[in-house]
Amino acid sequence: MFRKLADALKKTRTGMVRKLSAVVSRHPRADEEMLEELEEVLIGADIGVETSEKIIRGLRESIRRGDLIDSEGVKVLLKQQILAIWDGSAPATMEFTKPEGRPYVIMVVGVNGTGKTTMIGKLAKRYRDLDRKVVLAAADTFRAAAIEQLAIWAKRAGAELVKHQPGADPASVVFDAFCAAQSRGANLLIIDTAGRLHTKVNLMEQLKKIKRVLGKQAEGTPDETILVLDATTGQNAIAQADYFNQAIGLTGIALTKLDGTAKGGIVVAIKDNLNIPIKMVGIGEGVDDLKEFDPSEFVNALFNEE
Repeated sequence: MFRKLADALKKTRTGMVRKLSAVVSRHPRADEEMLEELEEVLIGADIGVETSEKIIRGLRESIRRGDLIDSEGVKVLLKQQILAIWDGSAPATMEFTKPEGRPYVIMVVGVNGTGKTTMIGKLAKRYRDLDRKVVLAAADTFRAAAIEQLAIWAKRAGAELVKHQPGADPASVVFDAFCAAQSRGANLLIIDTAGRLHTKVNLMEQLKKIKRVLGKQAEGTPDETILVLDATTGQNAIAQADYFNQAIGLTGIALTKLDGTAKGGIVVAIKDNLNIPIKMVGIGEGVDDLKEFDPSEFVNALFNEE
């Protein structure tokens, strides 16, 4: 899986790390000019202006203390500075314990086109492979294609599906799905939701309604509210995450299409700007290419030069 992660970050590594190496090679001594060029490379990889400035401040302080005199140790210190953004956070885990008398509930949100339904399908298969009983709720009733796609994934993963007709009230689908999962003794209920643009106020109100319906069925539900973000959207992903978080509260983020972008630095920017845990990353098209996020592994894969 490390090799898959390293391969997924190939575009980012080409766009960022090799450029960093080129900057370092042009400067035999670590100086202010080198730091300015390094900052430009970091910003170009969508690490973001504020986060890039923070990383460069750390390097500048190392120079001031005399810890960094020549440029040979720059990449090592850069890795340390980037990893420090996570402040020792442990690797993410999607493991859970089924609450007594009800399923564990994961509500999945995100705008259209992020790969949300596909991520849900892969997650369902992951838990089915662990012999968990999984129910999927097709609460994206605005798009008939979303219901059909989730049905295909449910069959592929061996999960049960609760759906209504297109155009039905999403909250009623969720209510029925929760009752079905509870009565069938399911370990897990995963809810697919509509993904209209995040600027549509009615979408957020609908998501709030779903959360209220769940809360009435069992206190503390949903147990997880996961936002799916498309890594290729760059800084817009931060705006989406901030908007969803303020509206409904997020417990984590799943970042898809990491293998399709040269700006994987958005992973660092999300953590630094919002401090919302990144729970999973998509590192390929395969059904098993959904990986729990490990900050140390991510940084090592990013700077991997094999």
